[in-house]
Amino acid sequence: MGALAAGTNAQGDNPGMSASSQPPLNRADSLIDYPSLFPIKVMGLKVEGFIEAVTEVALRFDPGFDPAGIELRDSSSGKYLGITLVVTATSRQQLDDLYRALSSHPMVKVVL
Repeated sequence: MGALAAGTNAQGDNPGMSASSQPPLNRADSLIDYPSLFPIKVMGLKVEGFIEAVTEVALRFDPGFDPAGIELRDSSSGKYLGITLVVTATSRQQLDDLYRALSSHPMVKVVL
C-alpha cells in the first residue's frame, strides 16, 4: 500500500474538510433573496422531447414555472441545444434539488 497524501486518512478523506463539519448557510450568508427569479442554463443534444423533459423537471420544483419564457439557443454545429429557464427560487434547498434533478436527467449534458 502506498503512502497517504498529506491531509488524508486511510479512507482518502480529508478529516478537516468533512461536509458535516461545515455549518449550514443561513439566510444572512446567501447571496440570493428568496423568493427570486433565477435563470438556469441547461444543455443537451438537440433531440425530440428535450425541451419537454427539461420543462417537466422545472415544473416539479416550481409549479408556477412559465414555459413561454424559455429561451433556446442552438450550438454552432446545430448538434446541441441550450435552454435557459427562469424559475422562481424559494430556497437554497429547492435550487439544489432542481440542479440535481436536471443534472441526473439522461438527456441533459450540462447545467449552469
